[in-house]
Amino acid sequence: MKKLLAVFLGLSMSAATLATPVFAEEAETEESKLSSDVVVLYTSDVHCGVDQNFTFVGLQAIKEKLEAEGNHVLLIDDGDAIQGEPLGTMTEGEAIINLMNDIGYDVAIPGNHEFDYGMDRFLELTEKAEFPYISCNFNKEGKLVFNPYVIEEVEGIKIGFVGVTTPKTPTGSTPRYFQNEEGEFIYNFLQDDTGDDVYDAVQKSVDDARAEGADYVFLMGHLGNEAECIPWTYADVLSNTSGIDVMTDGHSHDTDQIVMSNKDGEDVIRTACGTKLANIGWVRISAEDGSISNGLYTWQNDVSVPELLGITNSMTEELEEATADLDEALAEVVAKTAVDLTIYDPTEVDEQNNPIRIVRRAETNLGDLCADAYRDQGRADIGLVNGGGIRVSIPAGDITLNDVLLVHPFGNSLTVIEATGQQILDALEWNARAVPSESGGFLQVSGLTYEIHTYIETSATSDENGMFTGVEGEYRVKNVMVGDEPLDLDKIYTVASHDYMLLDHGDGNTAFDGCKVLQESVKLDNQVLKDYIIETLGGVVGEEYQDPYGQGRIVAVEEAPEEAIEEEEPEEVLEEEASEDELEEVIEEAAEE
Repeated sequence: MKKLLAVFLGLSMSAATLATPVFAEEAETEESKLSSDVVVLYTSDVHCGVDQNFTFVGLQAIKEKLEAEGNHVLLIDDGDAIQGEPLGTMTEGEAIINLMNDIGYDVAIPGNHEFDYGMDRFLELTEKAEFPYISCNFNKEGKLVFNPYVIEEVEGIKIGFVGVTTPKTPTGSTPRYFQNEEGEFIYNFLQDDTGDDVYDAVQKSVDDARAEGADYVFLMGHLGNEAECIPWTYADVLSNTSGIDVMTDGHSHDTDQIVMSNKDGEDVIRTACGTKLANIGWVRISAEDGSISNGLYTWQNDVSVPELLGITNSMTEELEEATADLDEALAEVVAKTAVDLTIYDPTEVDEQNNPIRIVRRAETNLGDLCADAYRDQGRADIGLVNGGGIRVSIPAGDITLNDVLLVHPFGNSLTVIEATGQQILDALEWNARAVPSESGGFLQVSGLTYEIHTYIETSATSDENGMFTGVEGEYRVKNVMVGDEPLDLDKIYTVASHDYMLLDHGDGNTAFDGCKVLQESVKLDNQVLKDYIIETLGGVVGEEYQDPYGQGRIVAVEEAPEEAIEEEEPEEVLEEEASEDELEEVIEEAAEE
């Protein structure tokens, strides 16, 4: 307990709390029903980082300390827990579910990456989970897959938890996982263009939970704040619903703490805790007056709580057992890099001092390296890779197998096709539609260069499932060059990427439908990167990749170029070029005037 106290003396200094308490709709009474405070701890976008930052050991320490102080603690997760690190990849998520069982989660929702091992595998994992998954908008053929909400009764009060998952999920994971054998979508997330279907589903679930006696309603969301998620961002949903007290949210990896107005003009809290257990979110319901406050336990250093203070608890042994078998294999040094390879802006941070993930909206040197690997290993004219498929940076020095797996954790496979220049242009246009905002589909490229004229609004269109359907206006992607030649819209080029994009419609890519497939699912994406560095680069990533902003393959043009102004030739030029007779004629006319 002394060690735990030391932890929380530090934590209390970094926990951000809203200054003004927000009162629950049903619980604003003179005397609270509670005999002790209720604290809801939440995680989001852990992406298998159970041994990073706070770690699950630190999460367990926080939970136990709060309970020792007399609080009733609930633990929830807002999605993207089981994918993103080798521990998840090499066990297809099972190791993470086991650890979540061990630490005692009460409820969770699916994020888009819960489906990355396939629909059957995820549903199998939910059976192994000792806690319920909920979602009010995840349907199969019109019927909900999970319950839309659960109610937890704590010391005489009822707390309703409603789940909602981003409708971007079919394109944010692998689209074929949501289809039947005929390629028809049988799973959906109510992804209508207006957002009304999602708002209605959330509202119905909130109303039903209230009707069942919920004193408080928490919306557990995997929605985020990214522009490409409009009209399904957290702000869209909260401003079109009522009756929600708190929304704990994930997906965009932000740490914003917001109080905004709902449909009826009443205050509602939206809180997010980032990714990889760098923060642990908390929401406290006061026993004194029923008010709600919220904030984050923040770990800002690169060392986890257990490593710093030597804390041990029931999760220590569980983590050690889960990771021991992987450590030796993952620590193998497979190559070296002379430069830092990045997915982040090396000079700027956001308002919360978090690094800005520019690989999803601009060229980076790691993006160049990964695209080069596809083109080289596929022996193709062009290499493409989506920014959302490049997950972590690699610092200068040794490159381990673990580093390579972390860059490409999804298990996509090298695929090569033949595509027309028009199809390539359409793919570039579709995946540049969100710039300057982030998009997981943003294309890092090899073998070609292009400009994005961001002053031109995107005219790329999509269907109700987020699949690309065409371009109805001016292209914002211009001046595409393949090598030293302009892109020929009628010419056939060979294109290397992965099956996720070229075959499975990942990120909504349908531009390559009907293309001739030259190589299908040849080898895993992380093996592609490893082989390129070892075989082609001789085991060392060199100075050609030194610039973190890449090699000038992608240029953003933010203002329309000025039109050339044609000026009349000055008279003296005319005189110099005119014949002697013409000159005399001009002089005579001038004299007459």
